[in-house]
Amino acid sequence: MTTPTDVLFISHGGGPMPLLGDPGHREMVDRLNEIAGRLHRPSAILMISAHWEASVPSITSGANPPLIYDYSGFPPESYAIQYPAPGEPALARQVQGVLEQAGFSAQLDDQRGFDHGMFVPLKLMYPEADIPCVQLSLVNSLDAATHLAIGQALQALDVDDLLVIGSGFSFHNMRAFFAPTTPEIEARNQAFEDWLAVTCTSADISEAERAERLVHWERAPHARFCHPREEHLLPLHVCYGLAGQPSQEHVSAMILGKQSGMFYWRVAR
Repeated sequence: MTTPTDVLFISHGGGPMPLLGDPGHREMVDRLNEIAGRLHRPSAILMISAHWEASVPSITSGANPPLIYDYSGFPPESYAIQYPAPGEPALARQVQGVLEQAGFSAQLDDQRGFDHGMFVPLKLMYPEADIPCVQLSLVNSLDAATHLAIGQALQALDVDDLLVIGSGFSFHNMRAFFAPTTPEIEARNQAFEDWLAVTCTSADISEAERAERLVHWERAPHARFCHPREEHLLPLHVCYGLAGQPSQEHVSAMILGKQSGMFYWRVAR
């Protein structure tokens, strides 16, 4: 890449709640605002959202993607949220190209809009909605090694001042979010968070071992309690696959009563 790339995995919270003043998202909102304030302003954003799965890696390629209000049961104002960020068809084509060079059958989608995994955090981080954005899907096999390989393929992107965001959640057990908090639940949550922080940040772990730990993430303490289904963790795999190095910064936030993590990489090419 011609200039360093910022790579960021975020825990994006519950639906539109971060934009509705929910007190359970206050720390998350503060952390995202702080992070955005420290980052160099990107020329474009490539977002991998936990809320889009496809049979092959798929990329939004429309010039002005609409919003997808892919949540239910929230107040009317949550369906009137606007985030008119432009698309970036040229970046979409470049993403498709590097994925195809790596052996993936990637496809462009000029009809797909931006889901809430994208527009909710970006409305907090870049409220002007004036940075071109492209969204990349997960693959619906939910295979960890595949998503590491997708990230590795993205290393070939050649874009000045690109920001890549993996938008997921380091803890995503919906029942636990709304169950009474107990010391046992807190301990399970914290044990997985600690494992994830060591895995992503420790300089004492080789990159081969780091990748092995992430591929076999189910072996981590209480992994399947924290992620009954792994779609909210896999954007992290794409981020690490792209970065290929320890995360330089780990940020924690209490979200809906659960410890949740975010990771940042500054990648020089």
